[in-house]
Order: sequence, then structure tokens, then C-alpha cells
Amino acid sequence: MAELTTVARPYGEAVFRAAVEAGSIPAFGDALAVLGAAASNPQALAILGNPKVSVAEKAAVLSAPAGSLAPAISYLLTMLIEGGKASLLPFIAEHFAKLQRQHEGVIKATITSAMQLSDAEKSSLIDALSRKYGKQVEAVVVVDADLIGGARIQVGDDVIHASVRDTLDQMKQALTA
Repeated sequence: MAELTTVARPYGEAVFRAAVEAGSIPAFGDALAVLGAAASNPQALAILGNPKVSVAEKAAVLSAPAGSLAPAISYLLTMLIEGGKASLLPFIAEHFAKLQRQHEGVIKATITSAMQLSDAEKSSLIDALSRKYGKQVEAVVVVDADLIGGARIQVGDDVIHASVRDTLDQMKQALTA
């Protein structure tokens, strides 16, 4: 999967530049998200792999849920289908979304908590992360009872260990070293 992400990156960057030039970043992002989802559909994958189906028909199948496409996205779609690389669409959409968040000053955080957080707790954590990173935070909360208590927060490559499980693991390493 890392290889597909690497191959998809230049396509995502190129279509992002086109979106910036067109002044349509949100519309491009929405269209790519729909195309990425469509390209992940098993039925669509079967059509994409069928050599008897023309490029135009394949493009029509993938683009139907998205409706009308901007010329740059339509060109990208046709180019990927012709090159047998339509399976990259979900990864291109993912990279585009990452670039869009960076452009808008938004960072993505994953908050893993030992128990379900209340709205107030979640809001408090998001506010603290926004102050720490100086950006708007888009957070996903995951519950993992194995943490015993507290939380583990991941923002990009940064991980904040604030759970009982992490503390116990650190103590175990210190005692066995």
C-alpha cells in the first residue's frame, strides 16, 4: 500500500495545483473523494479490469456518481484508465485531501481513549491541540479499552502518550533495562 501511495502522490499534487489555479479546491476534493470511492467498489473494479469495456465506458461508470467533472479531473480519470492505473484513485483522493487540509491550515489528529469521551472533553482536547499546533484540528476519536485509562493522541508523526498502558510500558522498560 505504501507503494501505491508513493505512486499516487505526483498525481495528487498535480491535480491539487490545477484545483488551486481553478479556484475550486473543495469541488475538486469532493469529486476526487467520490471517484476514489467508486474506484474501490468491487463491481467497478471488475469493469475496470475488463478489456472489452472501452475507456469512455469505464470513465462513465466511475464518474456517474460524481456528476459533471472539471476538465482537469476528467483528463486525469481518462489518463489513469488508459494507463491501467485507475486503482490509484483512492490514494490520489487521500493525498489531495491531505494537501487541502494543509492549504486550509487544518491538521488531522487521532485521539485514542480508554473510554468514550464526552463532547466537552473532546472539545477541550481539540482546543488544546489547536493552541499547541497553531492550526485548526480535525479529530477522530477511537476507543481502546486496552489503554486502561487516559488517552494517546497522534498528530502527524507526533504521538502524545498519556495513557495508563503507556505509563506501565515505560515503567516495565525502565525496570528491565
